Amino acid sequence: MLPAVFASLGAQTETAGTILEKRVLKKIKFQSYQTFGFLAITLVILPFLFFGFWQVSPEAWQFNNLIILGFVIIISTIANYLTFVGLNRENLTEFEPLRLFQPLFVILLAFLFYVSERTTSLNILIPALIASSALIFSHINKHHLKFNKYALATLFGSLFFAIELVASKSILPYYDPLSFYLVRCFFVFLFSWMLFRSKLSSTKGLKMQIILIAAIWVAYRFLLYTGYGLYNIIFTTLMFILAPVLIYLSAIIFLKERPAWKNTVAAIVILICVGYAIFTSSTF
Repeated sequence: MLPAVFASLGAQTETAGTILEKRVLKKIKFQSYQTFGFLAITLVILPFLFFGFWQVSPEAWQFNNLIILGFVIIISTIANYLTFVGLNRENLTEFEPLRLFQPLFVILLAFLFYVSERTTSLNILIPALIASSALIFSHINKHHLKFNKYALATLFGSLFFAIELVASKSILPYYDPLSFYLVRCFFVFLFSWMLFRSKLSSTKGLKMQIILIAAIWVAYRFLLYTGYGLYNIIFTTLMFILAPVLIYLSAIIFLKERPAWKNTVAAIVILICVGYAIFTSSTF
């Protein structure tokens, strides 16, 4: 698959999924959405098992790999909860500058934990400092930092997602992408249901929207995990970096949000820093 096509599809699916989630969260509690959203993902993937997509090698059941899988599931549950807290309260134009940190976190963690991903450290650390300064600047209000709990939840959600993705890299070779995503999402659904005890009493239209979003996230993760297998973490992150820009623009065009100029500047600066860090760290 050509990298340009791969990048375009990945960015479009992430953009569509985020925009639709923001709309759905206006109609349903985010705890219920997290629970039944993952149930919907599980149901969307299940039919593919009849077409031979269930491929798990014996190494996946080794004790150390099961420990990593359990860690990924727990971290994913926390990451989704924190992200939905932020997405439920923040406008997308406030949400996205914080989400832009996720690619940067992925790069830093991949650099630390995978020898094959390492490159010149200054190419990562300097852009990280600049991006961090831009983020702080965008939240200054009358000389005071304005990090409310929803912004912090979004920021930490991005960090936990990065941890999940980097940890997943070590066990992905033992699964095909859909099998891994099925296992992950099924157990996230179970944990979320046990935590929230949510009940879904909604219209048929809302349920169909949740299923549509589930299908979009299945396509997105399939592309993401495939990228990790074909390329590496850093190069795949590079190809998907267009998504935050599309989400940011979509929030303005379709949701009629009006971003503060500081958030617009911060989003541009952070995007440039992340793109530079990824580009200079890639061997492609």
